[in-house]
Order: sequence, then structure tokens, then C-alpha cells
Amino acid sequence: MAEDSRLSRRTVLKGAAGGAVFAAGSLAVLPLFGTPSKHQDPATCTATDLSSQEKRLIVSNWPGYMDEDEPTTLQTFQKQTGIDVSYTADVNDNNEFFAKVQNQLGACQSSDRDLFVLTDWMAARMIQSGWIQPLDAAKVPNLHANLIDSLAHVGWDPERKSSAPWQSGLTGIAYNKKKVKEVRSFTELLTRSDLRGRISLLTELRDTMGFLLLMNGSDPAKFTDAEWETALDTLRKARGAGQIRAFTGNEYIQDLAAGNILACEAWSGDVAAAESEDIVFVTPEEGHMIWADNMLVPNLARHQANAEQWINYYYDPEVAARLAAYVYYICPVKGAQQAMEKVNPDLVSNELIFPTDKTLAVTHTFMALNEEQNRRYGKEYSDVTSG
Repeated sequence: MAEDSRLSRRTVLKGAAGGAVFAAGSLAVLPLFGTPSKHQDPATCTATDLSSQEKRLIVSNWPGYMDEDEPTTLQTFQKQTGIDVSYTADVNDNNEFFAKVQNQLGACQSSDRDLFVLTDWMAARMIQSGWIQPLDAAKVPNLHANLIDSLAHVGWDPERKSSAPWQSGLTGIAYNKKKVKEVRSFTELLTRSDLRGRISLLTELRDTMGFLLLMNGSDPAKFTDAEWETALDTLRKARGAGQIRAFTGNEYIQDLAAGNILACEAWSGDVAAAESEDIVFVTPEEGHMIWADNMLVPNLARHQANAEQWINYYYDPEVAARLAAYVYYICPVKGAQQAMEKVNPDLVSNELIFPTDKTLAVTHTFMALNEEQNRRYGKEYSDVTSG
């Protein structure tokens, strides 16, 4: 059951990846989003917090992101706090979820949720638009004490005042060791003749272009238009040379196992879930891209204190360890690795759940894009990947 949940989570995340590329230039959404009426001031778009009177919490999350072996994390929280949680796995794609709530949040109306979980780039977009309430730091001490350093200071929320990572993952390289010798860098991936026509890259703009920027000596967390164009030209040349078989979501795992591709850009969670001795996940010489799905409290949430209690509860290392043993993604909570000794000792040294400090030291994030950049970069990237 656990493996099925991990796979279903990764499958739906590929929708987020594809959406990030192609909907970034969507004229159906972004011009409306860019109008002044869509931006809010979270200080003036609030509701009375009913948490003390109503022990309720309404949460939207991705499928496969909650353990199911009883007593579950959710059941234990409800028993300990008396808070009744309405938990729905209805986030199947970042852009799809955005479409569900944009009219309400953009007009300072309730989304009928107290907390939802979105990927970095969409979390940044909502925070920048004033749709997300700041967290009361005094009510989430575990977050600020236990969040791993590599996720603590993202450019779009540097002090984590409005977001809390739920799960995280690394993007790197995977190869089939039965079919090809080790692939150590993105430069090799895009230039080695023995890989020509037998590699895939991800449709996710931020992952793939993060590596292309790194290959050209640029910082994905802070780059110029000129650096973007140089990186995009590198990708364009690799595609023109026939090096790239396809741009994909997570279906690359099946192709990699079957030998249809020999190496690829890959998400750590996919490799962990595949549980194959032949598929090897590599830290590229350029480093990793790191991403997270983040808990956010939207404007007009009526149970924010209850949501903050949930966030603080999750950032208890023992709670986080139990969940990590089920979902197989990178646990963002310090101390969870030690707590895993009691939960499942076999997972304590699993670097796809608990990366070493050496691995985390070479992680990179992608800078937050404004709406104009989202449209322009998205279109340019789509032109290369789908052309």
C-alpha cells in the first residue's frame, strides 16, 4: 500500500511539472491574475479566527501524502488536540488547484480551506499576490527550530513567515547501471555520444533550466535575462543535436528500467519508490535542485490557530519520521532521522529520505519569477521542449 501511494503521488506531481511549463504562458489565466484587483493585502483580507470555539481544520493536500497505517498521523493529531480535521487529497496539479481558488482569493473571498499544500513556485506566486496569511511564529516554534537548513531561507519566503515545507525532494540524474557507465554531470548527460538519443529531461522548467543555468556558471537562485538566454541556447543545441529523446513527467522510470533510455534527469522520490538495484540516483557535479511542497494558510481562513497547531505538530521529529516512513520523500524536519531508529531502522540511512549534509550543501533553488517572467520564460521554454 505504501509503495502504491508513493507512486500515485509522483504520478500526480508530473501534472504539476507539466503545468508549470505550459500554463506559465496561459493567456486564459495570467492576464486576469496580473490585474491589480487580483492582488490583496493579507493584513486587510482576514477573518475572525474561530479556532478557540470551533475545533475544526479544513486541509487540502496531494494524494499519497498521508500515512494510512493506523493509528495514522492524522488520527493521532485529532486524538491529542481534539481538533476534527477535514482532510481532502484534492490537489492534483498546482495550476488546476490555482484555478479552483483564484476567483475567491483574488477577490478577498473565502476559499473554504484553512490550509493547503502547494509546490514552491505556486506558493511563491500566491504569497507575492498577498493571498496567504503570515504564520504566528510563536505558535509554530517547532517549524523554526527543526526545519532543515537547506529549506530555511528560500528567496520567496526567506524567513518562512508564510510557508512550511510538508515534504521535499531532490532533482538529479538517474541511470541504469546495467546498460551504461556512470553519468556524473549534466554536461555528460547532454554531450556524451553513447547517450545520444537515449536520455530524457523533465518538463518542469525550474528543474531542467536550473541545471542548464548551473552548467553555464549561473546561479539558478539569481540570474539575469542574458544568463537565461545562454542556458536556453545550450538546451536548444542539445535538442538539435539529437541528444534528448523526450521531455517527460515521471514516466521516465519505466523507460529507464526497460532500457528505452539509459540516463535521465530524475526526482529522488521516483528512484526511492522504484526500489530497483539497477536504477542509480546520482548527485550531479553541478549539484542538486531541491524543491518542496509547502503548507499555506489562505486569506480568510477561519481556523488559522488550528492550522498552526497542525504545522507545529508535524515538525515534531517523531511525527515527521512516522510520515516519512510511509511517503518516502525527503523529510524536512531535523531530528526525524534519529527518531526513525524506532520507526523503521532500515530507513535511517536512506539518503533519498535523509540526505547527508554533504548532499544538502550542494542543493540549489530556483528564483521566484514575477508574472511577466512566468509568461515569457514559460513560452520560450515550451518552444524548445515541444518544438
